[in-house]
Amino acid sequence: MVTNFMHRLNIDDRGLASRRAFFEITDEDLARLATHRGLAESHSGEVVEKLYHLLLGHPESRAFFPDDSSVRRVKQLQHTYFLGLFEGRCDLAYVENRLRVGAAHERIGLAPQWYIGAYGRYLRLIFDHLFGELGAAEAQAAVQSATKLVLFDMSLAIDTYIAANLDTVARHQAAIREMSTPVIKVHQGVLLLPLIGTVDSHRAEQIMETLLMRVVEEQARAVIVDIAGVPLVDTMVADHLLKTTEAVRLLGAQTILTGISAQIARTIVQLGVDISAMHTRARLADGIVLALSLLGREITAKAP
Repeated sequence: MVTNFMHRLNIDDRGLASRRAFFEITDEDLARLATHRGLAESHSGEVVEKLYHLLLGHPESRAFFPDDSSVRRVKQLQHTYFLGLFEGRCDLAYVENRLRVGAAHERIGLAPQWYIGAYGRYLRLIFDHLFGELGAAEAQAAVQSATKLVLFDMSLAIDTYIAANLDTVARHQAAIREMSTPVIKVHQGVLLLPLIGTVDSHRAEQIMETLLMRVVEEQARAVIVDIAGVPLVDTMVADHLLKTTEAVRLLGAQTILTGISAQIARTIVQLGVDISAMHTRARLADGIVLALSLLGREITAKAP
């Protein structure tokens, strides 16, 4: 997942150099932070404890840490993260680690507001310790370098949230499309597409794409399109049905249109739509019988 994020965010050697330049992170900044590694190590425990005092003190953020073992685990991770700010590097491995942290937080549902608030606490704690132990000029330079790197990390975290949420939305949309366009295998070589609700141009494209994929996958020879649940058949819907029928025919299958009410039949005639290229039946049951007969099969009733 992290590798995918790096690719989508265009973070390779060139992309990293561009991002670093925008945040004005220089080699001097990284070297300066590395010289304060010892100071960071001596205060890392205190910094992590104060950070989690903030997170655990709010009911909304506390809910993401259900038990003591999870708190201990994330504190250790934060200890490693904090010291990473003072390693003196900002390379692809550094970025990959930061993206992994962001992805983990998005996965558990930790909203950006708590993430950004935690970074704010980081900056205040770093400021206090650097100014508390270094001379004013040295502390100011170190704080500026740390601020650049923390904001750089924040940008990666937000990018991760956005990318992960887009993935989630895409999965949900795909699931909705699948539910709104169910293609059911009713028999070997026979598929059923029950259409329910309004069919607009966007949904019409999804219907055709989904149906054609299933025809190929199942090597179907007959496709039943049931429109009993479609409230209105206009020129656009009729044209879509004709195009779908032609595409299905090119794949070696025949289309059977069922669920035709008296009103829909009248509308189709009034529109002057020629649907002679497809078989038609009023009832779905009759359509299934026809589909089986096209395959050389039939439904036989058992003797009572």
